[in-house]
Amino acid sequence: MAVFILKVIISAIVITFCSWLAGKKPELAGFIMALPLATLLALPFSHFEWQNPANTVRFARSIFVGIPVSLLFFVPFLLADRINLGFWPSYALGVLLLAAGFQIHRVLVSMI
Repeated sequence: MAVFILKVIISAIVITFCSWLAGKKPELAGFIMALPLATLLALPFSHFEWQNPANTVRFARSIFVGIPVSLLFFVPFLLADRINLGFWPSYALGVLLLAAGFQIHRVLVSMI
């Protein structure tokens, strides 16, 4: 239980810091969030918890496939000015695109 709490605290600190930084320096916060921070945290957490190298490698491969697919979330934000979308409609459409992206992810992961 202590390890779980430590993982939650570390993850919360990283996310909270980036959220705070976004108000001061949005470009820097965006760059930091674009880094594979979640991956850098989750891979060793998972490996230490489960001690299964093959599973950790499969986890990393799934992340590799998921990263470009997850960029579908940002497509509505890129087009927001052109098609006159506000934040919430862009966000909702991005989430819907992620649902479609998950199906693409499942197919691609099954191929590697």
